[in-house]
Amino acid sequence: MQIGTHTLKNNLIVAPMAGVTDRPFRQLCKSMGAGMAVSEMVTCNSLLYGSKKTQRRANHEGEVSPISVQIAGADPEMLATAAQYNMDRGAQIIDINMGCPAKKICNVMAGSALLQNEKLVGKILDSVVSAVDIPVTLKIRTGWDKQNKNALSIAKIAENAGIQALAIHGRTRACAYRGDAEYETIAAVKDAIKIPVIANGDITSPEKAKYIMEFTKADAVMIGRAAQGRPWIFREISHFLATGNHLPAPEVSEIHRVLIAHLHDLYNFYGEYSGVRIARKHISWYTKGLIGSAGFRKSMNQLQTSEQQISETDKLFTNLANHNQRLSYSKNEGVTVE
Repeated sequence: MQIGTHTLKNNLIVAPMAGVTDRPFRQLCKSMGAGMAVSEMVTCNSLLYGSKKTQRRANHEGEVSPISVQIAGADPEMLATAAQYNMDRGAQIIDINMGCPAKKICNVMAGSALLQNEKLVGKILDSVVSAVDIPVTLKIRTGWDKQNKNALSIAKIAENAGIQALAIHGRTRACAYRGDAEYETIAAVKDAIKIPVIANGDITSPEKAKYIMEFTKADAVMIGRAAQGRPWIFREISHFLATGNHLPAPEVSEIHRVLIAHLHDLYNFYGEYSGVRIARKHISWYTKGLIGSAGFRKSMNQLQTSEQQISETDKLFTNLANHNQRLSYSKNEGVTVE
């Protein structure tokens, strides 16, 4: 998989997710087999560049290349400035968000709302591509709603503007995350343009990744929610695509090690107060399906210090250690334990 001058180690990409794909999560997924991880979106409003949140999102210290940063907005000049800002702070790829369905983003005509205005899309892409000397990628949905699917038209605008890769979530903005993703539109786009196409949406297993790549002929797949609490999904998919065989699911002892390391990274990155609160959702994702985890997750949300979180997490996994459990996954039921 090639994006501009960057050759990815494979065709598995971590989707940008607000509040999730921070530097600790991106680094973890890369260590577990992802070829690239796109950051959570960074606002293009220059007035916010001084905020701690924006500075933290622009912190790529020690991150494995390539570093892809997603920007969001609706003003071509401001997006160009945001692209330059992030390039100067270590971004090696700029990704433009035209796929977010959130109301607070669409209400300011950013994210997937831009799909309604193809002329503005062209202006934005031309502005950002000409503003930086690093590759620019784009993420979109299949359209605004089921009656207005214009991914193919947007894709051609993107290719003509010099976009280096196009990621497509197989839902419209109106669908949000409801229902099943559809891949026919992604296949049609792949057939019509020459730049790399990345398929996204409902990729929850190695088999699903293989099916989507074969059906759409996409150059890569992008995985989001399925990696929450399950970063090893990338090595599982990579192994299955290469061999046709499944890797054993991780033992509880490995989940314990990965989770504790992830927690320490979060505390170091965010500090004690914010780190503890951000860690809660990750702990919940990692422990879903483990014996005794329902009560554990409820009590975890009441803990106020990193020391308490680590101690209670260790207790849970110590109680499970003798079972030598492995996780298994069901599309309908989520995580279960064998």
